[in-house]
Amino acid sequence: MKIATVGEMRFMDHYAIDKLGIAEAILMENAGMASLKIIKEKIGMVNKKFIIFCGSGNNGGDGLVVARLIHSLGGRAKVFLLSNSDKFKGAAKTNFEIIKRLPVEVVLLKNAATSKKDLAHSDAVIDAVFGTGLDRPVTGLAAEVINLINKSKKKVLSLDIPSGVNGNTGEIMETAVRADYTVTFGLPKIGNMLYPGYELCGELFASHISFPPFLYNKNELLVETNDYIALPRRPAEAYKGAMGDVLFIAGAANYYGAPYFAAMSFLKSGGGYARLAAPRSVISVIAKRGREMVYLPQEETEAGSIALKNKKALLESAAKVDMVVIGPGLSLHEETVRLVREIAVTVKKPLLIDGDGLTAVSEKPEILRGRKGATILTPHMGEMARLTGKTTSQINADKIAILHKTAKKLKATIVLKGAHSLVGTGDGNIHINLSGNPGMATAGSGDVLTGCIAAMYGMGLNPEDATRKGVFLHGYAGDLAAAKEGIDGMTAKDIMDNLPRALNHDRGGLIDSRYYNPVCV
Repeated sequence: MKIATVGEMRFMDHYAIDKLGIAEAILMENAGMASLKIIKEKIGMVNKKFIIFCGSGNNGGDGLVVARLIHSLGGRAKVFLLSNSDKFKGAAKTNFEIIKRLPVEVVLLKNAATSKKDLAHSDAVIDAVFGTGLDRPVTGLAAEVINLINKSKKKVLSLDIPSGVNGNTGEIMETAVRADYTVTFGLPKIGNMLYPGYELCGELFASHISFPPFLYNKNELLVETNDYIALPRRPAEAYKGAMGDVLFIAGAANYYGAPYFAAMSFLKSGGGYARLAAPRSVISVIAKRGREMVYLPQEETEAGSIALKNKKALLESAAKVDMVVIGPGLSLHEETVRLVREIAVTVKKPLLIDGDGLTAVSEKPEILRGRKGATILTPHMGEMARLTGKTTSQINADKIAILHKTAKKLKATIVLKGAHSLVGTGDGNIHINLSGNPGMATAGSGDVLTGCIAAMYGMGLNPEDATRKGVFLHGYAGDLAAAKEGIDGMTAKDIMDNLPRALNHDRGGLIDSRYYNPVCV
């Protein structure tokens, strides 16, 4: 499903109204009808009392429609306005004039405490205070109302986005409604999908409110969810070399876990042939755990990292495989950093750079632009900061735009790891991944992801799809682990051990569609 910025959504609204002749009142009515469907399914209607908090914009107009529809179906609705009704314009004003003629109580709120008694005796709250265009801190009466809603512990349905969440970033603008359900209109906005906004949405639904598909599916919308990608069929006559032959250049003294998890996760994700090039002393330790790998012992620096003199042999090995992975647990020894850069420039096969490999290339990212083969980068926020020269705060404030620009500039597929990891591709598209959980914030988790992406490529997906599928399955394996172990104390091994089951669920069609897209209503 495509995801819109606030500006893109405004364009679609204006296009529908001005070019297609769909009246604004029809769009508002459709938004109200979509909301009513969720109310009926999740809360109920008859003999239920609803408090509707309405702001002065079109979000407030949506709330007025919902109040009228609740009344028409036998529910009880009371509306609290946060500003004078003369601020309503267009369709919102029309709906206010209608509801004035109905036996629905409408109160101009002077202070939040006025609504406290009604709120206490209500069954649910409809949040229609702010829409997606909020770009300033929430203060005054609106802040008081939002805090009162959150303290009430009532079921809450937010219209379009929880009030107080920035529609373009997911940022909380000082305070925000914590909803149980959110119905977003036209398309989900970026703020609906990125944390912390996503978490405040509760169960998220989407309604196209009668927009035609050519509007909400157009190619110019570059952000979308990480939708389903089918796994390649595993032929009955498959052999290990046909399922991917990958060279892992990884490991250093005291860094045994990263190379192990990267290479072993490749095998646990369906990959065929894992060749691990690591310092000789490291291999002697890892081989006790990973007997399924093929080992290429490397000469070491004094610090126990891979020495530069291995370059020729590594390039010869790289030429014989399907993909090269470089970086997990390599260390930042000066000689090894130089080796990473020279291999990145020279190797012609698809190259996945992770961990210390990312730090090595971050001082000279221009070397990636001249590569002939595909490049995949998997930075966490700190590594992304080094790659871009920006602070983590700057990236957090504008993740989508910075990832878009960086992926295009470096001609790479980039996974910006985190809650709802983002996958940016060289053509400018951004995919928001919905699998995963906080328990995956653990040492080695990123190395498991690296192996999973490599396996997807080895099984036959192109580099971009392999990255997207690997990100999804990694997150889903983490969710399977969390369901069994809980999110506290999960380890990379727990995630890795659930990869085969994740693939089994995927092939069996057992994964809930909400892992890919919000439910459409």
